[in-house]
Amino acid sequence: MTILSGSGRTARAVASRPGGALGLAVVAAILVAALASPIVATHDPDALDILHRFAGPSAEHWLGTDHLGRDLYSRLVFGARVAMEVALFAITAALVGGTLLGTLAASVSAGWERPILVLFDVISSFPSLVLALAAVAVFGPSTLLVMIVVAATLLPHFGRVARAQVLGVRNAPFIEAERLLGASETRIVLHHLLPNIAGPLIVLASIDLPVVITVEAGLSFIGLGVRPPLASWGTLIYDGYAYLSDSKLPVAVASAALGIATLGFTLFGEALRDAVDPRLDGGR
Repeated sequence: MTILSGSGRTARAVASRPGGALGLAVVAAILVAALASPIVATHDPDALDILHRFAGPSAEHWLGTDHLGRDLYSRLVFGARVAMEVALFAITAALVGGTLLGTLAASVSAGWERPILVLFDVISSFPSLVLALAAVAVFGPSTLLVMIVVAATLLPHFGRVARAQVLGVRNAPFIEAERLLGASETRIVLHHLLPNIAGPLIVLASIDLPVVITVEAGLSFIGLGVRPPLASWGTLIYDGYAYLSDSKLPVAVASAALGIATLGFTLFGEALRDAVDPRLDGGR
C-alpha cells in the first residue's frame, strides 16, 4: 500500500505541472496505441492498395496512404508498438545491467572496481551508430540487434548513477544498524540499498526513453534497424522521403508522430524528475 500511495502521489505531482500533464497525456496515448494496436488501427498496416496510393486524408484513410496504398494511420499505430517494444526492452536491460554493475562496483574493493569503470568508459566512447554499424556488419540488421545495441550504449548511464547512489547510501546510519544487527550483505542490498536508489534510476529511465525512440527511428531510417514491411516510424520517414516529390504527407505524418512522442516523453521525464526531487524544480 505504501508503494501504491507513493506512486499515486508522484502521478498527481506530475499531472499538476502543465508540461507534466501534457507529457503524461502523450505517453498514455502512445502506450494505448502500442498495447491495443490491432484494435486501435483501422486497417491492416501491410495491406496494399496500389490504386489509392498517396491518397489524402479521408473517412476511409484518416491520415492518407503511402506509396503502396497502405494506411498511414494504421502504420503509425503499429509503429508506436515497435518503438515502445524497442525502448522498453533496451531501457529495462540497461537499467538492470547497469544497476547490477554499478552496485557491484560500489561494493567491491578498488582493484575489482576499476575494470567495471573501464568497461563503462569503453562503452561510452562508442556512439550508438558506430556500434550499430559494427554489429550489422557481423550479424545483419534486425530489431533485436537495435535493442541490444541501444541497451549496451545506455548501460554506463545507469551504472554510474547506481554506483554514485550506492556510495552515498551504503554508510548511512540505518545501513550500519542493519550490519550491527547481523544482516547479510545480500539482505542489505535487496531490502535497503536498491529501494533507496530506485527513484533516481527510474527518473533516468524515463528521460532516456525518448532517446531510445529517436535512436531506433534513426537506425531504421538508414536501414540498420527494423526491416520492411514491419511498420516503424523510421521506415515510414524513409519511405516517405524516397517519394517526397510525389507526396509530402507520409514524411510529415511520421515526423510529427516522432516529434510529438519525443516531446511528450521528455516533458514527462522532466516532470517526474521534479516530482521525485522538488529541489530541482525550484533551482531551474
